[in-house]
Amino acid sequence: MALIPATILTGFLGAGKTTLLKRVLTEAHGQKIAVIENEFGDENIDNDILVQDSREQIIQLNNGCVCCTIREDLRTTLSDLAEKKRKGELDFERVVIETTGLADPGPVAQTFFMDDEIAESYLLDSILTLVDAKHGDQQLDDRQEARRQIGFADQIFISKSDLVDDASVEALSHRVKHMNPRAPQRRVHFGEVPLSEVFDLRGFNLNAKLDIDPDFLKADEHVHDHDHDHDHDHDHEDGEHCDHPHHHVHDDDVKSFVFRSDKAFNPAKLEDFLGAIVQVYGPKMLRYKGVLNMKGTDRKVIFQGVHQLMGSDLGPKWAPGEKKTSKMVFIGIDLPKDIFLQGLEQCLA
Repeated sequence: MALIPATILTGFLGAGKTTLLKRVLTEAHGQKIAVIENEFGDENIDNDILVQDSREQIIQLNNGCVCCTIREDLRTTLSDLAEKKRKGELDFERVVIETTGLADPGPVAQTFFMDDEIAESYLLDSILTLVDAKHGDQQLDDRQEARRQIGFADQIFISKSDLVDDASVEALSHRVKHMNPRAPQRRVHFGEVPLSEVFDLRGFNLNAKLDIDPDFLKADEHVHDHDHDHDHDHDHEDGEHCDHPHHHVHDDDVKSFVFRSDKAFNPAKLEDFLGAIVQVYGPKMLRYKGVLNMKGTDRKVIFQGVHQLMGSDLGPKWAPGEKKTSKMVFIGIDLPKDIFLQGLEQCLA
């Protein structure tokens, strides 16, 4: 049986996860989707769509989607779903897991790697995070869970941007970009997102693409202390010049930094160093990813991790004339950037 792609949908309370999910569940997109919902509150989907007081935990909707309202463990649920699919009792092509608004998506993501049975049935596609443009700043200030959800994201949707002025959305977007430079952002209206931007994003597969906004890298080469409060002008990627003030008063604990080098890594030294930092800082390391130039191979080495779980793979060969540059991005909570960068520097051959 082919692996079933899974998407984790996260976002703080009120960001619009339910709106997006309702759309996925009711739209006639021809895909059969199993939705696992682990949120019970006033806004859960089953109030509107699902059969009331149903004893059955899995309800098939008329467009072929399946909805599970889950009160037990995620692992058990995923395992049951895969079993029913194997036996032909349920027909679905992918799974969407909606996490509760207060959840850290890390343990949900780890389920797909740590459990052999789950890893043999499912392929984690991506983590999508919704951010509420109106309340996002306040939530990021107040709640570490909201900051973690940004750090884990492969794709960020900024919702409710029609409720605030452009400068506020721009400032929020800028803040989020500094917390997680590898996740593309998109402003969405009432959950109206093309499904092509929700599914098959391959945020978790080990590939040779490390998308980091080049402007972020440029900005990072200047000294960027984000507790200063001066205004600066910057150019947009599209070349437009914006002259509104940017107040960087947010010193978020979720930050990202990038390591780059044109020298090759010594494989043994790098393995020892990464093993050691994951032991110490693993719980604070949300997502990390890299494309590496490794001594002794003419192929790119792709690696990525979530918390303490780390994996690597041989990627394509370096193209003739391509500059062999290693690039790594780390996103985490209060990570000691200097220790990481100096340590990596010492692993170069």
